[in-house]
Amino acid sequence: MQEIERKFLVTSEAFKNEAHKRTRIVQGFLNTHPERTVRIRIQGNDGFITIKGKSNKSGLSRFEWEKQISQAEAEELLHLCEPGIIEKTRYEIFFDDHTFEVDDFMGDNEGLIIAEIELDSETEPFSKPEWLGKEVTGDVKYYNSNLSKTPYKNWTNEN
Repeated sequence: MQEIERKFLVTSEAFKNEAHKRTRIVQGFLNTHPERTVRIRIQGNDGFITIKGKSNKSGLSRFEWEKQISQAEAEELLHLCEPGIIEKTRYEIFFDDHTFEVDDFMGDNEGLIIAEIELDSETEPFSKPEWLGKEVTGDVKYYNSNLSKTPYKNWTNEN
């Protein structure tokens, strides 16, 4: 259950015209310890509980376990989460032989747009769409667990 992904900032909203799916996501964290996070998510009408381990040195891969739960269970568990609920719209874009998931954040993280691509290996090649910007893979400030504690609106040039 290894997750291998790369993250990028997004330079324009052109991705919206290429999206084949759009889903609202609300999520919180029961635990944001650097060694492990426990996330509760409502994605559309579905609930999920996800446990993620610490990233490897490159920041490209880490353990991930996810289980679908009911939306009602997820709503109840969100009440137990640490402060800082994340709200975003996720766009799915097919590009060449891969799918990019682009998260357009709302609320305290409004203005931040991050694209992720999941890969089968850390060295797997992929094509980059024109709206893909700087790579931020492994930069922990862009992890959702950190965005819940230090939202984008509070960032300074030192963050």
